[in-house]
Amino acid sequence: MTVPVRGTPSHAVRPEHSRRALFAGSVGNFIEWYEFGVYGYLATVIAARFFTPEGGSEAEALVRTYASFALAFFFRPVGAALFGRLGDRIGRRPVLVTVIVLMTAATTLIGALPTYATAGALAPWLLTFLRVLQGLSAGGEFGGAVSVMTEFAPPGRRGLYGSWQSFTVALGLLAGAAVAAVLATVLTASQLADWGWRVPFLLTLPLGLGALWLRLRLDETPSFREEREPRRPPGGEVARAIALGAARIMGWAAAGYAFLVVLPSYLQNSLDATFRQALLATVLANLGFAATIVPAGLLSDRVGRRPVMLTGAVLVAVLAIPLLDLLQDGGTSNAVKGAAVCAAGAVVGLMAGPGPAMLSEMFPTSVRYTGLGLAYSLSNAVFSGCAGLIITKTIERTGSVDVPAYYAAAACAVSALALATLRDEKGS
Repeated sequence: MTVPVRGTPSHAVRPEHSRRALFAGSVGNFIEWYEFGVYGYLATVIAARFFTPEGGSEAEALVRTYASFALAFFFRPVGAALFGRLGDRIGRRPVLVTVIVLMTAATTLIGALPTYATAGALAPWLLTFLRVLQGLSAGGEFGGAVSVMTEFAPPGRRGLYGSWQSFTVALGLLAGAAVAAVLATVLTASQLADWGWRVPFLLTLPLGLGALWLRLRLDETPSFREEREPRRPPGGEVARAIALGAARIMGWAAAGYAFLVVLPSYLQNSLDATFRQALLATVLANLGFAATIVPAGLLSDRVGRRPVMLTGAVLVAVLAIPLLDLLQDGGTSNAVKGAAVCAAGAVVGLMAGPGPAMLSEMFPTSVRYTGLGLAYSLSNAVFSGCAGLIITKTIERTGSVDVPAYYAAAACAVSALALATLRDEKGS
C-alpha cells in the first residue's frame, strides 16, 4: 500500500537551490550520526563512567548503556510525529532550524555532564535525559531533511539526492570512529576514561553552528509552496503506508547497526579484540557502506528502487552467518577479515542508498514530513536502537556469538518480502 505521490513542483528548480538544499539537509544527519556513532564506539567507556556503581559488573553496565541508547531511539517516533506535523503545516525550513538547535545543545551538554563518581545516581539520569532530547530531535531530522532533498531534486534524480542522507550517515559514523580512534591513539587508557571521552561530544558545538547557518539560508521547498489546498489522505491509508515503509527498511536498520555501530563492542566483549582492532574493523565496514550508497541511489534512478534494495536485503540474509563465522575463525588472516567487514558494509549501502527516495515517494507533500519520518523512526527505534541491547543481552544469556548474524539475517528476510511489493518510480 502506497499513498499516491503528489506535490511535484511544476517548474524546474534552480541548480544552486538544489545544491543548497542538499548541503543544508544532509549536514544535520551528519551531526546526528556522528554523535550516535561516538556513543556506540565509546560504549564501554561510557558504561564505566556513568553506569558502574561500586561493585557493579562491566557486562551489566554495558547493557544499561545500550538501554539508554535504545531509549533515545524510542523517542524518535515522538519527534517524528511532533516535528513532522509542524513541518507539514508551517514548512520544512523553520522546523529543521529548530531541530538542529535542539540536537546541537543536547549533544554538546553530554560532554559537560558529571560522571557517576561525581554526581552518583543522578549522572545516568542526566545522560538519559539528554539522550531523550537527542531522540526527539533526530525524529524530526530525517523526515524534514529527506523532504527537502527530494523535493528540491531535479527530475529523475530523487534517488541520487536522497542517497546523500544515507551518505552523510556514513560520513558521520566514520567521523565518530576517526575521532574515537585518534583519542585512543594519542591518549592513555586512563586519560580517555577520565576526560578524553568528552572531546567528541564537545566538538558538536562548532559543527552545529555551521549547520544552523546553512539552514537559515535555506528556501522553502517548491512542493510545499505550491500546496495551496493540500489533500490529506485518510489516516488509515497513511498508517498502512507507514507500516509498510518501516518493514521495507527494517533490514537496513538492523543490519546497519549490527555491522556499523554495535560491531566494536561485540568484537571486544565476544571475540576478545582490542579497542583499536574493533575500531579499525568498524572503520572498514563504514568505508564499504559509504562507497556504495551514492552509486546505489543513482542506479535506482535508472533501474528502480526495488531491484537495488532487494539485492542488498537478500545478500545480507544469505551472507550474514558466513561472515560472522569468518570473523570468529582464528585461522583467517586480518586482511581477509577486513575485506569481509568492508563488503558487509557495502551490501548494507545497497539498501541505504535508494531508501530515502523510496520512502519519500510513498507519501504526498501534505503528509510527507510526518509519514516518511515516522516510517524511518519506528523502524530504527525497534531494529537499530535495540540492536546493541538485544545482541548484548542475548549473547550474555545464551553464550552464542552468532546472535548478530541471526538478528541481521532475520530482519533482512522480512524486509525482502516487503520490498517485493514495491512499485518502482524510476526516472520520475
